[in-house]
Amino acid sequence: MTDISRNSPQAARLWALIPCAGSGTRAGSAGPKQYELLAGQPLVLHTLAAFAAVPRLHRLAVIVAPGDRRLDHLPAPYLIADCGGASRAQSVLNGLNFLSQQGAAKQDWVLVHDAARCLVAPGQIDALIDACLGDPVGGLLAQPLADTLKTEQQGRVAATLARHDKWLAQTPQMFRIGMLLQALQDVGAQVTDESSAMEAMGWQPLLVAGSARNFKVTYPEDFAVAEALLSSPVGSSAAWGEPAREKAA
Repeated sequence: MTDISRNSPQAARLWALIPCAGSGTRAGSAGPKQYELLAGQPLVLHTLAAFAAVPRLHRLAVIVAPGDRRLDHLPAPYLIADCGGASRAQSVLNGLNFLSQQGAAKQDWVLVHDAARCLVAPGQIDALIDACLGDPVGGLLAQPLADTLKTEQQGRVAATLARHDKWLAQTPQMFRIGMLLQALQDVGAQVTDESSAMEAMGWQPLLVAGSARNFKVTYPEDFAVAEALLSSPVGSSAAWGEPAREKAA
C-alpha cells in the first residue's frame, strides 16, 4: 500500500476499515466465523489479501474485539486496534475515531468492508473507488435483486414486492471520514450498514454494481461455497498477495 498523497499534498487519502469484532452466531461455528479456516487459512486473511492488492489504499485498519490477539502475528502495513464495540455500527464508529488518531483527515475517504466478505476482488474495490472519488456523497457496492421478493405474515406470504428498483447492499462502502463519523454519531448503533447512516442524514449514496461472488459468509452452508471458490485457481487469495500489518500503538 502506498500513500496516494505523496505527489499531491492536498489529495484526500484512501483508508480501509475492516470491522472484525463480531461473534458470528448465525454461522454455527465454534468461535468467531472470521477466524474459521477456509482454503487453509482464517477467513479474514482472504479478505485482507484482496485489499493488500489495491495500491491506492493508504492504510488498512482491522477493528477486533477488546483483548483479541489472534492477528498479532501479521506484519506491516496493517493497523490492528482492539476497540470493537457491541454492534457493527459501534465498531465502525470506534474505528473511525481510531483512524483520526492515526492522522486521517475528515476529507479523507474510508472504505468499510465486512470481514466475512472474503471473496471480494481487488478489481471490485478499484471500481468502487473510481466511481466514488468524484462523487459528493460516496457509495457502495450493491447488486440488483434477481429473485422475486416476498413479505411474510405468520409464516405465509403477505405480498409480492416489485423488484425492479431493489438492490442488495454489499461492501465496501466508501464515504468521507468526517461525513460518516457525523452520521454514525447522530444516528446511533441501530444501523446495519454505513449507507443507512448516510441515508438517515438525507444523503443518497451512489450504487455501484458489485458481484454475486461478493457474498457475506453468514450461515453454515456458506462456508462450503466459499471454500470451493477460494480453492479454485482464480479464487485463491495467494494470487492477490499475502496480507501485512502494523501493530497499533
